[in-house]
Amino acid sequence: MGHLTVLALRAVLAALLAGSVCVQALMVPLLASDLEGLDPDYTHLRAPFLLIVVLGVVTAQVVLVCVWRLVTMARRGTVFSHAAFRYVHLVIGAFVAAALLVFALGVILAPGEAVAPGIVLLLGGVGLAVLGVALIVLVLRMLLAQAVTRDVEATRMRAELAEVI
Repeated sequence: MGHLTVLALRAVLAALLAGSVCVQALMVPLLASDLEGLDPDYTHLRAPFLLIVVLGVVTAQVVLVCVWRLVTMARRGTVFSHAAFRYVHLVIGAFVAAALLVFALGVILAPGEAVAPGIVLLLGGVGLAVLGVALIVLVLRMLLAQAVTRDVEATRMRAELAEVI
């Protein structure tokens, strides 16, 4: 992986991570204060909504940190190892958790008339899309497993060849 590519990716990841911390520290309290003025019929939605927002930001932060670690491993040439699987598994888990959070948001907003039914349907589609991303990462994990197996096999064959020579 090129040095410039790694720097650019790390700059984007750092900006996104800093932005997510700002959302947690500044925007969530502001959102909480805005939600205090809700119609009394919908005040029960305030706490679950804020919890889903905070947990959604945490899932994004987990993905960002794991991608940072994987980029570091790629730069060092160690990404094709069993250590990379820990980060890939965390990314898959974070995407599945994010999908469940989107579905949960749809569930808490569905009853009553807090939002239009089309919004709930859109949330279902977004949850399905996020779950699709988790499945794509799972396929990429399988490719990583094949690459690690081939790397181990190539190392073994090189060792055998070195013994022969």
